[in-house]
Amino acid sequence: MMINWKIAWKTLLTFGGGLFLLVMLTWIHINQGNVTIPVLTVLEAIFSPEDTLQHHTVRVLRLPRAVMGIIAGGALAVSGVVLQTVTKNPLSSASTLGIHSGTYFAVVVTTIFFPFALFMNGIVTAFLGGVGTFVIVYVLSGGSNATPVRMVLAGMIVTFLFSSLTSVLQIFYENESQGLFLWGSGTLVQNSWGGVQFALPIIAASFFIVLVFARKLDTLMLGDEVATALGQNVRTVKFVTIILSVLLTSVTVSVVGPIGFVGLVAPHIIKLIGFRSHTSLLFGSFLWGANVLLMADVLARFIDPSFSELPVGAITALIGAPWLIWLVLRMKRSGLSEGGAVMAGSSLVQIRLRVLLPIFASLVLLVVFVSMSTGNYGFDPGQTIAVFQGTAESFIQTFILELRLPRAIVAFASGAILAVSGLIFQGVLRNPLADPSVIGITSGAGVGALMTMYVFSVSAAWIPLGAMVGAIVFFFFVMFLGAKMEFQPTMLALLGIGVSAFGQAIIQILVVRADMGVASALTWLSGTTYATGYGELFSYLIWPIILLIPILFFYIKKLDVLALGDDTAKGLGLDVRSVRFQMALIATLLAASSVAAVGSIGFIGLIAPHAARLFVGTVNQRLLPVAMMIGGLLLVVADLFSRTLLAPAEIPSGILVAVLGAPYFLWLMKRRAA
Repeated sequence: MMINWKIAWKTLLTFGGGLFLLVMLTWIHINQGNVTIPVLTVLEAIFSPEDTLQHHTVRVLRLPRAVMGIIAGGALAVSGVVLQTVTKNPLSSASTLGIHSGTYFAVVVTTIFFPFALFMNGIVTAFLGGVGTFVIVYVLSGGSNATPVRMVLAGMIVTFLFSSLTSVLQIFYENESQGLFLWGSGTLVQNSWGGVQFALPIIAASFFIVLVFARKLDTLMLGDEVATALGQNVRTVKFVTIILSVLLTSVTVSVVGPIGFVGLVAPHIIKLIGFRSHTSLLFGSFLWGANVLLMADVLARFIDPSFSELPVGAITALIGAPWLIWLVLRMKRSGLSEGGAVMAGSSLVQIRLRVLLPIFASLVLLVVFVSMSTGNYGFDPGQTIAVFQGTAESFIQTFILELRLPRAIVAFASGAILAVSGLIFQGVLRNPLADPSVIGITSGAGVGALMTMYVFSVSAAWIPLGAMVGAIVFFFFVMFLGAKMEFQPTMLALLGIGVSAFGQAIIQILVVRADMGVASALTWLSGTTYATGYGELFSYLIWPIILLIPILFFYIKKLDVLALGDDTAKGLGLDVRSVRFQMALIATLLAASSVAAVGSIGFIGLIAPHAARLFVGTVNQRLLPVAMMIGGLLLVVADLFSRTLLAPAEIPSGILVAVLGAPYFLWLMKRRAA
C-alpha cells in the first residue's frame, strides 16, 4: 500500500505543528503577568507544587486562564464548523450570525432583573438567548432560501439591535451590571479552576456528540436532496447540530464572555490547508481555535504591558475582521457573491417641494419647541412662551436658551449632516445599504477622535481633525475594497461589517487603555447629544453646513447620472471616477464632523434618504433638502425621548436611533427577499 506523503506531511504539519504551537503559546501565556516569576519556579509550580505565593499564582490564576483559553477557543471553532456546514454559509460563526450578542443580552437582562435565575453560571439563560437569536436571524434572512450574504447582514443588524439594548441596560443599571463591561468584550481572566471545571465537561460532551454526527455533516455538504436520498433525516441532523453549536457558544459566553471571529478564522485555516472530512475539520478546528484565542490573549498582554486587561475579544476582532474582509473578496472571486441590492424604495406619494418642505419645517419647529418645553418635571410650554416674551425668570431663560435650545439645534444639525452623508454614499456607491456607520466610516472617525484625545493628548480643539483623519483613512480603505468588488451593494455592506468591526476593536482597546468609566464609555460609543451646545455647533457643525452643503446643491445632479450606470454616465461625459471620489470624500467629511460633535450615531444616514424617497421619488436634487429635514427631525425626536423616557436619567440618542434603525434595515432586507 502506497503512502501519500503529501497528505501525511499535511496532516503532520496541521496537527503536529498545531500541537507544538499550542504548547509554546501555553508556556508563553503562563509566564506572562504583572509579577515576574522565574521559569524554574513556574516548572516547579506545575510539576511539584508547594504552598507558596508564586506557586499559587501560577496554579490558581495563570494555569486556569490558559486552559480556559484552550477549551473556549476550541469550542468556538467547532461551533463555527457546524454553523458553516448547516447554513451552507462560509461566513457563518457565532459572531457574524449575532448569536454572541443574543447570549450576552440574555445574560445581562437576567443579571439585572432575574439574578436568581443565574444558576450554572447563567448557561441556561445564555443558551436560550443564543437559540432565539439564531432563529430570528434564520427566519429574517429567508429560512431555507437564505443566501450567505443576507444571513450575515441579518446577523449584523440583529447584533446592532441587541448591542444597543444591552448598552441601555448597562448604562442605567451600572451597579447591577458592574464587571460585565470587560466580560462583555471577552476576557479569559480566571480567579480559580471553577470556570474550567464548569465548562470542560459540557464542551467535551458536546464535542463528542458532534463527532458522532461528523459523517452525517459530510453528507449534508452534498445538498439536502442528496442527503435525504442517502437516507439522512436532514431536519434532525440540522436541529441537533445547531443546538450543540449554540450550546458550545453559550457555555463559552457564560464563562469568558462573547469572543468573536474565532469560529470564523479557525475552520477556514483547516479548510484552506485542504481538509474536507468533518472528523478532520472538527479536530483541526478545535486545535487551531485554541491557538487563535491563546495567541490573541498573549498579544493583548503584550500590547498592554501594564496588564490592565485589554479585552481579548477586541484582539480577536483585530485578527478576524481582516479575515472576514478577505473571505468576502474570495467569495467574489469564486462567484459566490450575491448580486443586486436591497430595494432602494420608490415614491408612495408625490408631494411638491414647496408644500413638503414647509410641512417638515413646521414639524421640526414644533418638536424643537416641545424639546425646549420638556424637562425632568414634564411638559411646560408656558415657560418657553414666557422666555420668548421676555417675562420669564432669568434662571429659566438661561436654562432654556443656553441648554435646551442649543442641544436641540446640535441634534438637528447632526441628523441633517448624517442624512446628507448617507444620501451621497447611497448614490455614489449605487448601494441603498450605504450609510457612514454601515460601511465603516463612522467607526473610523471614532478611532481618529479617540486617538486624538487619549493617544496624542492634544487639545480638544483638535478632535474634529482627528475624527476627519480617521474617517478619511477608513474611507480610502473602503473605496479601495469597493473598487475590487465593483461596488456591488450587498457585498460592499459585508466589507463594511469587517471594516467596522476592526474600527470598533481599536475603539474598545482605546476605551480600556484610557480608563473611561463604563457608563461614559458606552455613552460615547453609542453616540449622544448629552451636554452639547453652542460650542459643538460652532466648532464642528456650522462650517460643513456653510461650506459643503451649498457645494452639494450644484453637484447633486451628478448622482442621478451615476445611477444610470458607469458606462451610460461616461457616455454622457461624466468623469465617473473623479465625481465618485469627490462626492464620497465630502460625505466622509460630513460624517466625521458629526462624530466629533455627538459621537457615533448610526442609521440616520440609512433611514432618512429612504424615508425621503417615499415622498419625492428618486431625484437627488429633490431628495437632498427633504432628507436633511427628516434626518434632523429624527435626531431631535431621539434627543427629546433620550431626556424624557427615563428622566432624570438619559438614554444615549444613538441607542434610540439604532433601536429604530435596526428593524427598518431588516424590513428593507425582507422586502428585497420578497
